[in-house]
Amino acid sequence: MKIPFEYNIRNLRARPLTTGLAMGGITLVAFMFAAVLMLARGLEETMARTGSPENVIFIRKGTDGELTSIIPRDIVSLLQAFPEIALSPEGKPAAVAESVVIINLYKKGSSDLGNVTVRGTSPEAFRIRPQLRIAAGRIFRPGTPEVIVGASVARRFQGCGLGQTLSFGGRAWTVVGILDARRSAFESEIWGDAELLMRAFGRNGAFSSMTARLRRPGDRETLRRRLESDLRLKEFQVLNEVEYYEAQSKALALFIRILGLTITWTFSVGAAIGAMITMYAAVAHRIREIGTLRALGFHRRDILLSFLTESLLIALAGGGLGIGLALFLQSFTLSTTNFSTFSEVTFGFRMTPGIAFRTLAFAACMGVLGGSLPALRAARTRVVEALRLE
Repeated sequence: MKIPFEYNIRNLRARPLTTGLAMGGITLVAFMFAAVLMLARGLEETMARTGSPENVIFIRKGTDGELTSIIPRDIVSLLQAFPEIALSPEGKPAAVAESVVIINLYKKGSSDLGNVTVRGTSPEAFRIRPQLRIAAGRIFRPGTPEVIVGASVARRFQGCGLGQTLSFGGRAWTVVGILDARRSAFESEIWGDAELLMRAFGRNGAFSSMTARLRRPGDRETLRRRLESDLRLKEFQVLNEVEYYEAQSKALALFIRILGLTITWTFSVGAAIGAMITMYAAVAHRIREIGTLRALGFHRRDILLSFLTESLLIALAGGGLGIGLALFLQSFTLSTTNFSTFSEVTFGFRMTPGIAFRTLAFAACMGVLGGSLPALRAARTRVVEALRLE
């Protein structure tokens, strides 16, 4: 004979203070747990949105990314001539060679410096990355000291507003446009003419990477074989653009998860202890009630499951409330230094069904751990002792 579920609900309602305190502790830990996972997921999605599945990127082997990669001009010409690369309406290769450097800019409202990626590119970049658009102003004109800045850079750094002037690379650059990159990592970059930027930073002889749009999705493997079979190209590799940018976020996302979850697990011990104290208090105040249930024919396992159910209900309610609070984090953004690029990247919190499920499971574990010992004590209570008059 099982104890009715309504019995557990009434018991929790009868002790609103202790139930609320236990639920509050689990809510806080569940909120932190969800926030950490949302932060790491937000970074990964920001980097993944940066690339396009139809594009590939060529970089030198053995490098961590574009910043340390070098592709000579003659190699770029060879790569652009491959038949696997799509053609523009004008019959030109749908590819753009780019140069990447890091500069320091002052953040708005402070004297702190931040690392910002400067990408030397060309207007062709907008053709192979159709997800990009100019939110305000216009695109830079090739051959002129004009730049466009990502929306995140415009918000966070001094001198990056439309019409303002930036000084780097030994010359002044006029901001003529604001780049909307759909919350991708490109919004944390400054773009300008590749040839001018390369001369400004003394990199005339080589680009950092080349991005191209393929004729067919399966052509990447053909390109890889071409690179392996040509002695001039063995030092270079071709990667899917989405996979490349996802890899750029792995180190930082892993660091966020390890640090955040370590702190969260530490707090979870306190939350589990709080639930345990609450359930022990419930057992102590309900000794006669437990004895009555045993006298009515309920088995020890029924008592055990009943108290575990109450602890699990507290935990799931706290977990659900923690998820609800974490949803509000999606309206916030923050920036940090990407370990792979050494530049600042702006990203936000991102809730997914998987994160919500893991948060509820984590809360349930706290509830089960916190309620197991008190439930065992309740189940082992003897009928005679429980009903003995004081």
